[in-house]
Amino acid sequence: VQLVESGGGLVQPGGSLRLSCAASGFTFSRAAMSWYRQTPGQERDLVASSFSAGASTNYAAGVKGRFTISRDNAKNTVYLQMNSLEPEDTAVYYCDAQDERDRDYWGQGTQVTVTS
Repeated sequence: VQLVESGGGLVQPGGSLRLSCAASGFTFSRAAMSWYRQTPGQERDLVASSFSAGASTNYAAGVKGRFTISRDNAKNTVYLQMNSLEPEDTAVYYCDAQDERDRDYWGQGTQVTVTS
């Protein structure tokens, strides 16, 4: 199983970034795909989830209306579009996959830094 995140970087407040997570090694369309984020010394927090076949999504309260999770099952890729970024969004963002047997897989993380 591989989850490879990309798209992180440095952005000014109010800016946008799109994260991508390319997956392989499991049945992507049947997996729940999520984005988490973590800052130093803190727990990893759920940001957004897309459930199998993209039927429904779920967002943390702090990102609702600003972030959008989407998936392309043909490309085995999940995205996180992040708009109106705030300094508080600065974190390492991780892609997570939970397959149909409830096994969890994690990517290596991508740094997002929001600063003026």
